[in-house]
Amino acid sequence: MKFNRGRRRSRDSKKAAYYGEERLSELPSDVVVKVLETVKTRLKKAAGNGEDRLSELPNDVLLNILERVGTLDAVKTCILSKQMQKLPAMLSQIVIDLNPHDLIQMDGVVADVTNKILTTRSPQITIRKLKLKFFLVPSRCLSIGKSVGLAMVTQKLDAAEFEIMTQKDFSHCTDAHRLLYAEKFNDFVRGCPDAFAGLTRLHLRNMRFGKSDISNILSHCKWLEFLSFFECDEGVRSVLHVEHAQLVELVIIFGKFETVELAFLPKLQRMSYRDWQYDDNPLVLGFVPQLSKLSLACPYLSGKTLNLSKLLANAPTVSDLYLEFRSEKIWIQPECPKVLAPVLAKLRFVNLDHLREECDISWTLFLLEAAPYLEELCITVWDHKCRIESQKSVSKKTDVKWEPSDPHFKQKNLARLTIYGFQSDDNFIGYIRRVIQAAVNIREVSLHSRKVCPLCFERFPQVALRPSRYPRTSEELDLLREKMTAASAMASPVIHFRSLG
Repeated sequence: MKFNRGRRRSRDSKKAAYYGEERLSELPSDVVVKVLETVKTRLKKAAGNGEDRLSELPNDVLLNILERVGTLDAVKTCILSKQMQKLPAMLSQIVIDLNPHDLIQMDGVVADVTNKILTTRSPQITIRKLKLKFFLVPSRCLSIGKSVGLAMVTQKLDAAEFEIMTQKDFSHCTDAHRLLYAEKFNDFVRGCPDAFAGLTRLHLRNMRFGKSDISNILSHCKWLEFLSFFECDEGVRSVLHVEHAQLVELVIIFGKFETVELAFLPKLQRMSYRDWQYDDNPLVLGFVPQLSKLSLACPYLSGKTLNLSKLLANAPTVSDLYLEFRSEKIWIQPECPKVLAPVLAKLRFVNLDHLREECDISWTLFLLEAAPYLEELCITVWDHKCRIESQKSVSKKTDVKWEPSDPHFKQKNLARLTIYGFQSDDNFIGYIRRVIQAAVNIREVSLHSRKVCPLCFERFPQVALRPSRYPRTSEELDLLREKMTAASAMASPVIHFRSLG
């Protein structure tokens, strides 16, 4: 009877473990961390009593828990149980992604743990994801690179990602630091060719490369799908020429490139370029036949504007367009819809972010008129006062002048209009009325109050004192709905007022 009860308990525990595993997959990571902390506490108590209460749990349940937290936490947990000590070598996801402060304290541990896990695991267990964040310290980089390179050759590895940090933060980096970091990284690539040959994602920061260095790096990283540059370039007013057969996503933030030329990227789907320094010709789209999402964000620092008809001439495939103006003057030139329509034929989603509050937003209608298949339009109007550029150039701001080529144009596919920073004044009411009149099949209009930035309130107390004209009473809401829909005989969208306050 005792034996049977044990077998029954074992079957019940396995059944409970199975359903527990299913429930665990639905929990957020922070909850799983708390579960792990409880497990570790109980393990310590059990160890003190000479017991190992986790020995009844199957490995797949334990691995499910461990893989939902960082690898370093998983390794610490496994030390406490004899059965679990073999589990780190069975993980299908190896993720070491510490915040900068913790990484400074534990950077040496990253190399040691990576080496131990990769050299003791069975080559039959596929590594579905390998993500490592570490500092650019030559000895440790080489240790990590050699371990990963060997795994690339001897094991099954689906995706590998390096995020490389520098000892100096970007705000404290001089040009000399950036040159030194680029030199160290080039040595790293040359010293670990196998690791970079199989790398699929790479994040670099604070590096000033020499001419053609980036092209050489891309030639080493043959399977790279994602590349991010933060404060990287090849010198002041350098031209970045990008060719790569596998790259799917490219992100560039800051840097002193005069022009970024995407010459040959047959698989590129997403491109994000933020804070370019020179407005002459910041981005050139060459052969990018699969580009679908384009994000551009920059303050307006000169008198020049970009023409979308020229920028997107080789990329009529873009379906998702994000433009961010940093509460400055508008750097996009409104164009005649007939000129612009050929390059916006596939555009479905447009997000116009950080338009300044003094700006007449009617200029944005040129996109609605030129993009017949546009489905969603989102506009954020917000004076983000803690932006340095906004404080320097506030007196130079002027409105964009634009007149529709056809004041009676109709757009049949727009389904949703969203506005953040709505105020019940003529600027917004007239604009929404015009959109509803043109978009004959629009179903929903969502109007949010101003966004709030705690830093703005702290540095510029007068921001908090600005009067708001966001409607509050049911009478005000009903009156505004009537004003906005009165001019439309065809569309009758649901108008939502969603206060952020």
